[in-house]
Amino acid sequence: MSAAAQVFESFPWFGWLLAFVFGSIVGSFLNVCIYRIPAGKSVVFPGSRCGCGKPIAWYDNIPILSWIILRGKARCCGAPFSGRYPFVEFLTGLLFLLAWVGESIPVALCLWAFFALLVPAIFIDLDHFIIPDRFSVGGMFVGIFLSVLVPELHGFANPGGIATYSGLSTALVGALVGSSVLYWFGALAEIVFRKEALGQGDVKLAGCFGAFCGWQGAVFSLFAGAVIGTVLLLPILIWQRFKGQPASAGASEADEEGDESIGFGTAVPFGPMLCAAIILYVLWLEEPVRAWFDEVGVLLRQLL
Repeated sequence: MSAAAQVFESFPWFGWLLAFVFGSIVGSFLNVCIYRIPAGKSVVFPGSRCGCGKPIAWYDNIPILSWIILRGKARCCGAPFSGRYPFVEFLTGLLFLLAWVGESIPVALCLWAFFALLVPAIFIDLDHFIIPDRFSVGGMFVGIFLSVLVPELHGFANPGGIATYSGLSTALVGALVGSSVLYWFGALAEIVFRKEALGQGDVKLAGCFGAFCGWQGAVFSLFAGAVIGTVLLLPILIWQRFKGQPASAGASEADEEGDESIGFGTAVPFGPMLCAAIILYVLWLEEPVRAWFDEVGVLLRQLL
């Protein structure tokens, strides 16, 4: 690890390029996961295939570049490929690059694993309103394991002894507090609105956040995710209001016209907003958020 660190220190551009390329390759595999896991299919076999059933050659499966070269169309039949494929590859590559630039090598590798869990969770939740347990519950156990292996993930240097114990305890407390806070937030919201406000997938995902980022990150993701959701959805609601959609239109009439408007009471996946919040926390906001929680803790101790 020290030899690799010396190489990357001497040639930083090489590390940046490696991180982005590797991330885009991982993103290509995550595209497979996003499509196949909700359908109950293997993510290993068969290999990548076009919608017409023909296998995709390796030179047509290069992340980002192949989609650009082929202009978003399959070589075999000319069928269009969704722009989501290169977007997921670019997004994953960018997240890997930002983690590499901002953290030490061991922590960056841990964050790569974290981002590889978040990206498919985002898009599967957008498509199917579910977050598979392998990303939430499985991610929580991965976060706990990595916290023991790399306690620096939680700010504890020198693995071994007290640092390892501190990393483990921080991950366990984070997973417990994160999932508990989101569970009770959802339970109270269900009482107020008299309908389910949060899915269990979101609750388990918060446990994953806590394992990787501590309880501060998990709690932050809840409130920041709500803000992000408001910022994204409020303009849509205002736009639909100004469009002057007839309030008297019945559900069947709206369905027949293909109306996909968003209104109050409409189910919206919360997982992508939670993930966006935790990504912001990990990349840029961890220090100020932790400092704010420390100040609040000092004030509470003074009051008590």
